[in-house]
Amino acid sequence: MNTTRPEPTTPSSDAGRVVLLTTSHRVAPGLLSWPAWQALRTADRVLCADGAHPQLPYLREAGTAVDEAAPTAQELVDACAGGRTVVVVATGDGEPALTDGLARLAGSGRVRMPELELLPASYDLPGARLLDLVQVMDRIRLECPWSSRQTPQGLAKYGIEEAYELVEAIEDGDRDELREELGDVLLQVVFHARIAQEDPDAPFSIDDVAGGIVTKLVHRHPHVFGEETASTPEEVKEHWLRTKAVEKQRASVTDGIPLAQPGLALAAKLASRVRTAGLEVPLPQGQGVGYELLALAARAEAEGVDPESALRAAARTYRDAVRTAEGVAN
Repeated sequence: MNTTRPEPTTPSSDAGRVVLLTTSHRVAPGLLSWPAWQALRTADRVLCADGAHPQLPYLREAGTAVDEAAPTAQELVDACAGGRTVVVVATGDGEPALTDGLARLAGSGRVRMPELELLPASYDLPGARLLDLVQVMDRIRLECPWSSRQTPQGLAKYGIEEAYELVEAIEDGDRDELREELGDVLLQVVFHARIAQEDPDAPFSIDDVAGGIVTKLVHRHPHVFGEETASTPEEVKEHWLRTKAVEKQRASVTDGIPLAQPGLALAAKLASRVRTAGLEVPLPQGQGVGYELLALAARAEAEGVDPESALRAAARTYRDAVRTAEGVAN
């Protein structure tokens, strides 16, 4: 009985080398790493299963011959025989059928396998997934019967709801919920910007929105991007308000405060503007709970307490007490 076992499968220089080259669709085609270009230029053969792959025109322009082929795992191993190097430019799905086939061949122990290397040719930059969100939103706006009919006015209520849900997630300290609610708020921004592209008179895009806030942040942080200095949060706030006043050219410190916001937040915002501006404006005296709440909100703001958050925390405690009295688990 022949008990000879197959030779262990180990990479061999004679068996050649397979380089699986991956790229990110979020990075402009042709912007590849130097190791990737080296691998492409020194390869004996370069293959790509997708003839419409966005990298192909740039590779060919750079003098790299690319064969449009989708070899099986065995065909790829055979192509590497004799110490040849074959680079496979991966398609968007990462070539799972090919890599699975190579893994099966390697596991069989009967094939002398080439050296296998995964070489990322381009990487996503921070924020790259925002490009995916913009593309998804664009398609939804065009193809979804509900989304295609929405207007800024119709979406306004969702923006308010999502903002409150975000605040609740922050106060609950639930990290998973926080991540989800941040995404919902971000969706509102992208959705409104996508609708704004269609305006016939004054269109703008998400790039205009992002560009505007970048300009604003740079201008209002001269201690970061300019020659000003700030060593305390109070000094930063002074910079912010000073540059904002110049930008807006407002006649009053109360200009720009949305009067439709919740009453406690409105009172605290007014008190904050007055205190920051160094104005001496006595609180109005009057009868009724409204004036009492105004005084409490101003006091809270002066003590560095957000009256809205403080009241919500107290209200939650009250809610728990009610549920306890009802015999309902909190």
